[in-house]
Amino acid sequence: MTLPLLQGLGFFTRVLDAVPAAERYRLAGEQIIHAERCGFDSAWVAQHHFHEAEGGLPAPLVFLAHVAARTSRIRLGTGIITLPLELPIRVAEDTAVLDLLCGGRLEVGIGPGGNMAAFRAFGRDSEDRGALTAAHLAVLRDAWAGRALPGGDALYPAHPGLDARVWQASFGVEGARRAGLAGDGLMLSRTQPRPDRRWDMRLDEIQGPMLDAYFAALPAGVSPRVMASRSVFVADDRAEAWRLAELGLARMRPRLAATGHPAAGGTVAELVAAFDVHVGTGEDVVASLLADGTMQRATDLVVQVHSIDPPHPAILRSIELVAEQVAPALGWRGGDIRRVA
Repeated sequence: MTLPLLQGLGFFTRVLDAVPAAERYRLAGEQIIHAERCGFDSAWVAQHHFHEAEGGLPAPLVFLAHVAARTSRIRLGTGIITLPLELPIRVAEDTAVLDLLCGGRLEVGIGPGGNMAAFRAFGRDSEDRGALTAAHLAVLRDAWAGRALPGGDALYPAHPGLDARVWQASFGVEGARRAGLAGDGLMLSRTQPRPDRRWDMRLDEIQGPMLDAYFAALPAGVSPRVMASRSVFVADDRAEAWRLAELGLARMRPRLAATGHPAAGGTVAELVAAFDVHVGTGEDVVASLLADGTMQRATDLVVQVHSIDPPHPAILRSIELVAEQVAPALGWRGGDIRRVA
């Protein structure tokens, strides 16, 4: 099986290295810099409020400004900004300034967020998150475009070019349709809950109807942008890859047990399947991704090592192997790879 030309290769981090916060940020920056050296097209960071075990970065634009000063080519994206919890005019100001400072390399991923407790802390009702996302996105677009805002003021600096670099994250068909209607990019998750406890349902079976809705809604003449985020960990040795997978995924057993998932007490292979992980040598991971139907229609593959979360040196090596072995086998034609001694 061959895939259509993969337009973009990205590296994604949830900033979860098992070290204090300052070191987490340093290591995540080094990983992105290494991805640029290896020819990756983009790097993405998640935003998470409060829960350090879920994600270690509440301020993605601040972090990306730091990384922008240490890189020159790689595109820098938010995956995602939890838009209902933000003041959209401030997001417009910060993204406009950051994009100008980094030479037009910013990609703006937004979504409604998944941490319901955070809404209480921010004084918002999580039941309103869909409506808030839509309303805040409309303000964001108006601000970027330089249109008059309530009170008559307009954003300085206006930056309408960012409107074409919005990506919407979704776990469902309606969210995918909204992204398509807006002509935005669609961000698909590396894993997501199985409906009605159908544990054996494949991830691409869930995401297939989402892709159908997105492509059907996309306006004529607008090129699709579909990001397939995938958990990918590659090592030179298969046994070592699986050893680290077992260590990392074992930490996730309590979460599975809380949902009644049968893999909670199962083998490492069952854990790998439960979390939709692609793990092994480059050849193993290529075969695994080729079997993923979502990749047939994705324009961008964005890899992350969560939920394995191996040590930093292993992450750097996985980045290299993805660029050298995996992505080219999937049709990627980038790869200005400059190996580091």
